Amino acid sequence: MNNSSRAFLLGPLLKSVSRSFYLTLRILPAAMRDPIGLAYLLARAADTIADTSLISPQRRLEWLLSLRRQVNGAPDDGALASIAGEVAGQQTQPDERALLERLAEALAILPQLSRDDQAAVRDIVTTLTTGMEFDLRTFPDETSGHIVALREFGELDRYTYLVAGCVGEFWTKMTYAHMPGTLKAAPETMLALGVRFGKALQMTNVLRDCARDLRIGRCYLPETLLARHGIAPRDLLQPESSARARPVLFDLLRTSIALFQDAVDYTLAIPATAVRLRLACLWPIMIGLDTLVLLARNEAWLDPGHISKVRRNDVYRIMAASLPMVASNGMLRAWTSRRMRAIEAEIGAGFSAAVRP
Repeated sequence: MNNSSRAFLLGPLLKSVSRSFYLTLRILPAAMRDPIGLAYLLARAADTIADTSLISPQRRLEWLLSLRRQVNGAPDDGALASIAGEVAGQQTQPDERALLERLAEALAILPQLSRDDQAAVRDIVTTLTTGMEFDLRTFPDETSGHIVALREFGELDRYTYLVAGCVGEFWTKMTYAHMPGTLKAAPETMLALGVRFGKALQMTNVLRDCARDLRIGRCYLPETLLARHGIAPRDLLQPESSARARPVLFDLLRTSIALFQDAVDYTLAIPATAVRLRLACLWPIMIGLDTLVLLARNEAWLDPGHISKVRRNDVYRIMAASLPMVASNGMLRAWTSRRMRAIEAEIGAGFSAAVRP
């Protein structure tokens, strides 16, 4: 593969399919960008395959498993041709279609990485596709009209590891490999915090996207937690469900806050002099906590017309606000603590309203 193709895939194409993540990627130290960028491209391709609802879940699963095998060194030109033809043709976004059509070129970048980076990319893509496989095997066809819920919190916790906690682990390994001496804490400490960092971000996604997921038959809110509040998964589709299920939201918001506290600890373990690396961690924390504040205040959080999402202009505001405080542990603690207190205040007010006569 020529350099111009690699530059396009890890440059303009990556930017077009990664949206806000590309902002984080660009401020990373140069040595970390290619392996992380390639891992993102391959995972995004896999995710696009898994989410193409016009194709049967079984067929999607076959292609997903084929892609995983190819990432791990078992070529399959026939599968790539089918993905480029059948799956790419179903995409409404031209950038996602281009990624699937050029998947062979993306795979060709992998052997160009160092041996350790190859192993790390293969490992993260394997784990992420295991999470996507879990979705396809667990939940019904999006058009079936059925809803399936996760059974208990442990299942949700495992899922958040498979689709995001493992990313925190991968990110930490890349930091130790490409910025030796930067992280002073023991690797096992940082890896554990990195996992919880990733889980924090995915818990935010689960709560933010709950209304939309329910309408394609996926309920990530555990049945045991719903049952504790007298709610069945299908009840969540009813107009009054947002109010009834707020105690469930509050329980999971508190779980998320604890995860974000570890994400903050992870970020503060990065030396203040490693500004780029700190910013790359700080931005998703700030966006995630602002999303949780919106969720806590959203009385229609299960209405797909009222999704709690940080607007693009607010993302830029967050980025600007982060610059004067990125090197100060005290300022970072103060900012994140204010957001967490705001969430707790909304939870407290919600519970008070629920018991008020």
